[in-house]
Amino acid sequence: MGRFALAILAMLLLAGVARAAPPAGTPIESGPEEALDQKIAVWHFDGLGIDAEIVSRLEALFRVELGRLDKQPLPSRRDMDHALPADLQACSGDDKCLIAIGKKLGVGTVVAGTVATLGDAYILDIKAIDVATGKPKRIQSDPLRGTADDLIEGVRVAAYRLLAPQQLHGAIRVQSDLVGAEVQLDGKSVGKSPLGNQGVVANQELGVHKIHVAAPGYDPFDADVEVHFQKVATVDVHLIPSKVVIGTGVVVHAEKRHLYTKPWFVAAVAVVAIGAAILIGRGAGTVNCTVVGADGMPVSGATCK
Repeated sequence: MGRFALAILAMLLLAGVARAAPPAGTPIESGPEEALDQKIAVWHFDGLGIDAEIVSRLEALFRVELGRLDKQPLPSRRDMDHALPADLQACSGDDKCLIAIGKKLGVGTVVAGTVATLGDAYILDIKAIDVATGKPKRIQSDPLRGTADDLIEGVRVAAYRLLAPQQLHGAIRVQSDLVGAEVQLDGKSVGKSPLGNQGVVANQELGVHKIHVAAPGYDPFDADVEVHFQKVATVDVHLIPSKVVIGTGVVVHAEKRHLYTKPWFVAAVAVVAIGAAILIGRGAGTVNCTVVGADGMPVSGATCK
């Protein structure tokens, strides 16, 4: 067994211990929103060039998760060995023998799968076949790697993706220090802070989502948040007052002004008008007269009084 396989096996052993008895103070994983009520049997997981012990551990984790999801108890490996004839115990996972196994065990669904390597990770290729209709459903897990918690989550997601995909989601909690800020999730408004439901936006698809929070007079807040299965990802939003001054509050109207509205033109016209008035006034103040004698003839040298 290689060094990498030993490391994975150690994590799977730790995962089994963690599942059996979580440490004090460890948050308890939430159960299914709605448990299945089906009779399900899990057949062998086959390994493709992988140590049998690792395959067995991954299969055991899958059984545990499926057992938590289903109300009906899953038949154990021992129960199936006792109930099945030798020819069915040799079933390699083809649809025909899986249907025969389901009928023999009296279950409605039979699950089987294979485990393969992909670089430094493992991939579960799983199918569930409906015994009554013979219709199979296949899923492939995301690459399983990392810590024991990562492996557990990967196997849990595989179980739900196969039999309860409608419950495969998580949630985001948005906490803001400002009242009335607009909160957007993946480009769509989800309300203003503080959001209802204690800031929790439920039923979000697994993976990375984009958060945008904005308010007048503050720099916008943008972040990527990753949603995990049946977990709440918390985003703490702290808005900072903006240093950019937007506008002055003064409205300026710009319009074309004609020549006769220009101040210098008005002043020039006023000067001309005043000069003309003075000249006219002087002309109006001079009286020309002629003194006429008794005979009607002008008198030379006489002055008007």
